Amino acid sequence: MRAHEAGALHADISNQGPAWLRTPADVNALVPALWPRSVTRGADGAVAVAGLSVRDIAAEFGTPVYVLDEADLRSRCRDFRAAFPTEDVFYAGKAFLCRAVVRMIAEEGLHLDVCTGGELATALSAGMPPERIGFHGNNKSVAELGRALDAGVGRIIVDSFTEIDRLTALARERGVRPRVLVRVTVGVEAHTHEFIATAHEDQKFGFSLAGGAAANAAFKILDEGVLELRGLHSHIGSQIFDASGFEVSARRVLALQAQIRDARGVELPELDLGGGFGIAYTTQDDPATPQDLAKRLRKIVDSECAAENLAVPHLSIEPGRAIVGPAVFTLYEVGTVKDLDGLRTYVSVDGGMSDNIRTALYDASYSATLASRASTAQPLLARVVGKHCESGDIVVKDEFLPADVQPGDLVAVPGTGAYCRSMASNYNHVPRPPVVAVRDGQARLIVRRETEEDLLALDVG
Repeated sequence: MRAHEAGALHADISNQGPAWLRTPADVNALVPALWPRSVTRGADGAVAVAGLSVRDIAAEFGTPVYVLDEADLRSRCRDFRAAFPTEDVFYAGKAFLCRAVVRMIAEEGLHLDVCTGGELATALSAGMPPERIGFHGNNKSVAELGRALDAGVGRIIVDSFTEIDRLTALARERGVRPRVLVRVTVGVEAHTHEFIATAHEDQKFGFSLAGGAAANAAFKILDEGVLELRGLHSHIGSQIFDASGFEVSARRVLALQAQIRDARGVELPELDLGGGFGIAYTTQDDPATPQDLAKRLRKIVDSECAAENLAVPHLSIEPGRAIVGPAVFTLYEVGTVKDLDGLRTYVSVDGGMSDNIRTALYDASYSATLASRASTAQPLLARVVGKHCESGDIVVKDEFLPADVQPGDLVAVPGTGAYCRSMASNYNHVPRPPVVAVRDGQARLIVRRETEEDLLALDVG
């Protein structure tokens, strides 16, 4: 196969799907693990969410549109609260954040992680109690840190010596003592079913454990006495299905906790193991339940604390994708269907990489279904692509759709709640889609569709 300057994905000319993708016995069947919990296919053949047909959603709000099952999102919040009743569950706002979602997670008893001034502004404007907000980020500005202090944010996860100095100066000016955690880079990188443990760390986040920077950061905060050091934080990756990486990470970060105790006589009361818990995008994915995660993480922390003769710290976690990812699907309208003489069939939809960059950026895999009707046609291996002027504008690399898929059909792609709207762009000057929340058969707009007028309003030249 000839190499392509834009990557192997662009050069792939095989008409065979991946090994895990099987020809479905029923091309209309929905795989429950991939969809919001209220999604069904009605008697008329159309997909429905919380009793509302996607045809009605498209008629009212247009396409493309992100469709959020509110009951599903809330139930996933409750699942994590039930699994971690004595721990703090921080929803990772970077996955997807808007004021309506802030209110939902607040009402369900979760805390909230933000990592920019814009996310903080959204959280505060929606009424999130500031003491339940954690502020992440590797390059927080003086203005952002000042706003966090003035708002009374519950904890700030410090990421560099420069930030410690900035925050210390701001705290002295205001006469406050903010609570902080030190983000530790533990040399563990975990994605999907694998993890890599190394002695050295090469990434922009956190303080190196192996190089001694993490210990020195903790000592600096304790010795200066301006900031209140509550604990340590680590985050090892994303879309994780195997808890083994957390075991290595916890062992290393708790060894640092013991080092701090031995050197300064202080036993830090908190530990944050981050997030990155995986979800099912396709039938090859088998994520753990919150209950399973809780059992494994507690066992890991209890064991490592016993080995270091440490009291078990108050634990917190940061699920984002695991809460909002499965609660949303994106609804598109088919514009063209192109059969390349049996080589491949391209189904072009009215969105693409501007509303879901993950396929192009991460080589992510997604699923899809014909949503506006049922079909008796044979399954056809197709590639769902967008409308952008870019050969890598792929939404779903390989999926079986009915062979009679045609312009005007609606296609739905599940698992798009995380890092789709939040990473959306205006590439090719395409306005970003709206977000619609559906509950008990009723739809409401929570993020409106951008318009060409919105785009032109920013263009002041």
